[in-house]
Amino acid sequence: MGKEVNGVSRSRFEMFSNNDEAVINKKLPKELLLRIFSFLDVVTLCRCAQVSRSWNVLALDGSNWQRIDLFDFQRDIEGRVVENISKRCGGFLRKLSLRGCLGVGDSALRTFAHNCRNIELLSLNGCTKITDSTCNSLSKFCPKLKHLDLASCTSITNLSLKALSEGCPLLEQLNISWCDQVTKDGIQALVRCCPGLKGLFLKGCTQLEDEALQHIGAHCPELVTLNLQTCSVSHSYLLFIKRQLF
Repeated sequence: MGKEVNGVSRSRFEMFSNNDEAVINKKLPKELLLRIFSFLDVVTLCRCAQVSRSWNVLALDGSNWQRIDLFDFQRDIEGRVVENISKRCGGFLRKLSLRGCLGVGDSALRTFAHNCRNIELLSLNGCTKITDSTCNSLSKFCPKLKHLDLASCTSITNLSLKALSEGCPLLEQLNISWCDQVTKDGIQALVRCCPGLKGLFLKGCTQLEDEALQHIGAHCPELVTLNLQTCSVSHSYLLFIKRQLF
């Protein structure tokens, strides 16, 4: 490989002048074409990749795949798709939404975490196949993670929160709504090591009681949003925590 220009090797750029006679490829600098491609959505990028060999290189360059939302394709997304995306994007990927992708499990997310270590926002809302193993992988490989949505991932337990507390100290938003196996012990482990939490969504975590709120109040000085719908907390203690935090 030759010297890289904006993430694309010089040898790849050479194919434009050598093999592609399209006017647009002659008139526009390849760096500018790559910049234009960066504004396209996933579907359009895939279509552009089929136009020519040179456009395939540009469309599939990892720098164009920093933000991906696969919600519209959830029925078609299986683990191998996530694995292939992670290998293509690598360290470029910052935001990924797999909301509703029921076919994605721990194995695919282990590969994802290993390849996409700069991920900052990850939505696994409704990915019911995942377990604590996924959070262990995120803890091990994704220290820059800030926003994580695990809502309705009902196999998640305290072990996930303990793992996240150890490897993802930059967490700002965590949604574990309807993860009803989580107890005060998991909350305690999480908040002690993630002091920058600004949003914590615990709706449907029916095992949480007043003691969990005590830990949140003591360790989350930056908290702005706290959802405790259907949790078994006393009204008086909730008002106390509200005054303490907000």
